[in-house]
Amino acid sequence: MPLPELLMVSSALPVLDIAGIAIFAVSGALAAARRGLTIVTFFFFAVATGTGGGTLRDLLIGAPVFWISDNRALAVCMIAALAVWITPRRVWPVKALEWFDGAGLAAYAVFGSWKALAYGVPPLGAVAMGIITACMGGIIRDVLAGEPSILLRPELYVTAAALAAGLFVVLTLLGLPLLVAAAFASVAGFGLRAVALARGLALPGYRD
Repeated sequence: MPLPELLMVSSALPVLDIAGIAIFAVSGALAAARRGLTIVTFFFFAVATGTGGGTLRDLLIGAPVFWISDNRALAVCMIAALAVWITPRRVWPVKALEWFDGAGLAAYAVFGSWKALAYGVPPLGAVAMGIITACMGGIIRDVLAGEPSILLRPELYVTAAALAAGLFVVLTLLGLPLLVAAAFASVAGFGLRAVALARGLALPGYRD
């Protein structure tokens, strides 16, 4: 799809960006909540988790780093952190972090691929940018929280991001309307992650 057409829908698809930022920010704040940390740490976890993947993506594709020029990203992260801070812990289910993370994963993978395509990145590179956008925030969150990185666990995580990003790029190349492609890809990515969480699906590990 030509670059001008991709850029023409820039007022619609970035809704996925804001959604992904908000959901990842909540997951970051929940990681802080699990450890009973301070409000300042809540903000830091939320911002680092919500913006980490998009920051790396923008640096790699040569785009202006989104949260520097747009106040909405940081505002959304801080609102998410505050919302978790003022909410009693009993309100959040035990696996709330994982479910929020899964939803953010799908939305951010699609948006990351779209933005890469809009900046002229070839299809395979665009899929990779979607995966990086979706996964890096969770990796940063786990490192900050002192938990084993999601990359070191066998559960379907990167696979779900790859499905969302890859399906979006393929459907876009096949000529589907961008918003339709985004919807299908987001649902597919979240669906795979949800099934993995509900049934404990995981990829097999290496064996000698």
